[in-house]
Amino acid sequence: MNDVSDERAVPAAGRPGRHVLVLGGTTEARELAAELAAGGPEVRVTSSLAGRVGTPRLPVGEVRIGGFGGSDGLARWLREHAVDALIDATHPFANTISLHAAQAAATAHVPLLVLRRPGWVPGPGDSWHPVDSLDEAAAVLPALGSRIFLTTGRMGLAHFAHLTDLWFLVRSVDAPEAPHPPRMRTLLDRGPFTLDGERALLAGHRIDVLVTKDSGAAATAPKLTAAREAGLPVVLVTRPPAPDGVPTVAGPAEAAEWARRLLS
Repeated sequence: MNDVSDERAVPAAGRPGRHVLVLGGTTEARELAAELAAGGPEVRVTSSLAGRVGTPRLPVGEVRIGGFGGSDGLARWLREHAVDALIDATHPFANTISLHAAQAAATAHVPLLVLRRPGWVPGPGDSWHPVDSLDEAAAVLPALGSRIFLTTGRMGLAHFAHLTDLWFLVRSVDAPEAPHPPRMRTLLDRGPFTLDGERALLAGHRIDVLVTKDSGAAATAPKLTAAREAGLPVVLVTRPPAPDGVPTVAGPAEAAEWARRLLS
């Protein structure tokens, strides 16, 4: 069962076990929470979700939803809830919370681990155009095509709002809000996606350019294969680096093992 709370999370006093806070919202974070919870009452896991998705997939264990109020607020939460270990398993592009986590962990003297799935790697036949930001992605689009499949999330559509001559198919979990491109169709959907489904989507909407972030997620990777098969260019926003000096692992099993060794 899930013990869900808002930003006023339940204090740790009187609770059994060593306390692990997982900054989540990803598939890997949910898998990590399940693995830690399966270890028994000696490990208490709390997962924190940002609350940007209307109906998030909840992990097992305790769940809090909402921001901490910056790095100082997170450091205070770590102290008040007697957190013994902090694992940043957020999306690879959640750069702000990752920086706050590094600062808060240092302030509160709590060990920190970053869990980041590996990025995507181009293969033979791929036509990738790496860019460092959504603004750069928007700048290169007019030279590449006119019917864009945009899968960078609903939060960054303002960067493409000035491209009035291009048509966009935007896929997101929740409905986007203005500002956004004027010529746009919204597809509300959540992965995992199939290769056959992505092939049909590209062909059915006559897509000639794919724009995505290097999230590295297997659930959304089929669009890259479909684009390669169709000979489409892919504008790929590269991910920001993890905070300096913080140990990083690639999978939930490694993160769980790190926590067990630390807390044993």
